[in-house]
Amino acid sequence: MSKKVTTLVEESITPVAKEMGYEIVEVEYAKKYNGMNLTIFLDKEGGITLDDCEAFSKEIDPILEELNPTNDESYILNISSPGIDRPLKNEKDFNRNLNKEITLKFYASIDGQKETCGVLKDFSNSSITINENGTNKTYELSKISQILPIIKL
Repeated sequence: MSKKVTTLVEESITPVAKEMGYEIVEVEYAKKYNGMNLTIFLDKEGGITLDDCEAFSKEIDPILEELNPTNDESYILNISSPGIDRPLKNEKDFNRNLNKEITLKFYASIDGQKETCGVLKDFSNSSITINENGTNKTYELSKISQILPIIKL
C-alpha cells in the first residue's frame, strides 16, 4: 500500500508544486513512532523555508482530503526540505551534483575500502563515474549503499 499511496500523492500534487515554483524531491509514506506519516520533501532554487512548507501544505490539503490516498486510515502530514546533505537518489539529484564532490559508501569493500570520494563525472541507470585524484573510476550502483554530497561551508 505504501508505494500506491506515494505514487498517487506525488502524481496529484506535482502540478501544484510546479505552479508554486517547487520541486517534489520525494514522497514517503511510512510508520514512525507516532503512527503513519506522509512526508513530502520539497526543494527550490535557494532552498525551502518554513513559510514555503506552510503555504504548500495549505494548497494541497484540500487535494489530499478529496483524494483520500490512505482510504480513511489516519496519518500525519509532514512537509519538509530534503536538507542539503540528503543522499543522491535520482537523475535530478545526479544532474544537480555533476562536477561536484560526493562520497560513495559501499555495501562491501571495494579495493579494500568501504567508501570513497571524488568528483561526479557521469552516471547511468546502472553505474556512476567519479574522478578520484585525477583518475576516472566507474562503480556499479548495485554495489553502492549510499551517495552523499560533500558539503563545504
